[in-house]
Parts: sequence; C-alpha cells; structure tokens
Amino acid sequence: MSVLPFDQREGFIWMNGKLLPWADAKLHVLSHGLHYASCVFEGERAYGGKIFKSTEHSERFRRSAEVLDFEIPYSVAELDAAKKLVVETNKMTSCYVRPVAWRGSEMMAVSAQNATINVAIAVWDWPSMFDVNEKMRGIRLDIAEYRRPDPQCAPCISKAAGLYMICTISKHRAERRGYADALMLDWQGRVAECTGANVLFVKGGVIHTPIADCFLDGITRRTVIALAKKRGIEVVERRIMPEEMASFDECFICGTGAEVTPVSEVGPYKFTPGQISRTLIEDYTATVNA
Repeated sequence: MSVLPFDQREGFIWMNGKLLPWADAKLHVLSHGLHYASCVFEGERAYGGKIFKSTEHSERFRRSAEVLDFEIPYSVAELDAAKKLVVETNKMTSCYVRPVAWRGSEMMAVSAQNATINVAIAVWDWPSMFDVNEKMRGIRLDIAEYRRPDPQCAPCISKAAGLYMICTISKHRAERRGYADALMLDWQGRVAECTGANVLFVKGGVIHTPIADCFLDGITRRTVIALAKKRGIEVVERRIMPEEMASFDECFICGTGAEVTPVSEVGPYKFTPGQISRTLIEDYTATVNA
C-alpha cells in the first residue's frame, strides 16, 4: 500500500505563530530536538470540525515541556486558537491534530538553555480504524520485550518524544510477528500499557486497569473511565500482573488513535470482546461527536 510521505502533502502547518505552506515547515538537521530528544507532542482528534478536549491537551502539552525543562512560548488559549485555525484553514472536519514543540539549532550539546523553542501544529486525515462491528472482533497484541521505565529514570509524566523509541521498536516487532500492537510491562514486570494506548480489562462486570504512574494517564483513558462510571460500572485502578490476564473476560485499549478498540488476544491470553467493550465504544463515539 502506497502512502504519501508526510513532507509531500498539501495544506498548511502552523509554525511559530504563522501559517506556512506544508512544504515550507522545516527544521535544521542540527536541531537539538532531533539529536537529544528535547521534544514533546500531543495527539488529538477533531470530530465535526471541533477538537475533542482541546484545552486539556494544550494544558498537558505545556506541562510536558516544563518536565523537559523548557517553556512553550504560547498560552493554552493561544494554542487552542492555533489548532482551531489549522483545522479550519485545511478545510478538515474529522482529522488528527499534532502539536509538537522542540529545542532548535542555536546550541548543539547536552546543555541547551539558550536554544529557541519551536512550536508547530499539523493536521491530517486519519479516519477511525474500524467500524463498531469490525472492532468487536478484537485485535491481537504481542507482549513487548522492552518495559516502561522506572519514573525515577525517565520523565514518564511527559508526552516526550524520546519515551516512544521503545514503543516504535516494540510495535515493529509485533507487526513482524503478525500482531496489531504490543502490550508493555513496567520495570517491575507488571502490566502497563500498549505502545500508544492504555489498556483496560473486564472481569465479572468490573473494569480493572493499571495505575498510571510510569506512563501517561491518557486523556482518552480518563474519558473512558468517566463514561464507565456514569454507566454504573465499577473501575478499579491497581497493579496487574501478566498472569492475571488469564482470568479476565474482556480486554480493550483506548487512546486518541485507537479510540476504544477491543482486544481478542494478548500473547497466550484470550479474550472475548463483549457488552462492556461495545457499550464504551458507543458511548465514546457519542461523546466525541456531541
């Protein structure tokens, strides 16, 4: 399947306060963000022309940068307005939205206090992965070799680009083995998350999900938990060991890209996508399109 490279697409990208033709949004090869991963980003979706929870994403975007010891030079309100402008200028209604911020090329060493902080926002078409009936078949997950790091060893509360290196490696390995994605354990061998989505399990009508202390407490995750509780479904956030997966009835993942997607298999563990997964798919779809 041929995919148009992202640097060859049409449209406009907002960069450092200005709308630029897509092809003109460039950075130098000696940018600090490229060499030292001093870069943070967000993943958002617009539905019907409106970005879902835009302000929450902008707030997290700024917090992520602060964790990496730099400040995004735009307020939450300015970021929200810029994202809205990019969606409208590109004449998109349902699309993926990618804000990104990085240290520039003024300094090229580990220390980079005087590097300019660059910010860009791009949007592109990214339809929902499946319709509800396709989703209910469930996807297959491998179990990753790499683990989410100890919070004392990495800035886990930041949506930092460098933290995704092991995600890319793990997803590539999973895809080569015929899986859709990989489930990652944490540094102590407990269930953590997938390479780009949070994971939740169902047992006896109760949802169980790992405590988000070494990975992002995703905005979609929080939304889904709130929807479940609104339905009267109990949600337990706790430590989950891999062998416990044998006792769960359902499993599903959630994130901006995945939305809510049931899982039929995680390595040797099997699940049957069921009513709670379907209900939360429908409730989430209704919420983002409201």
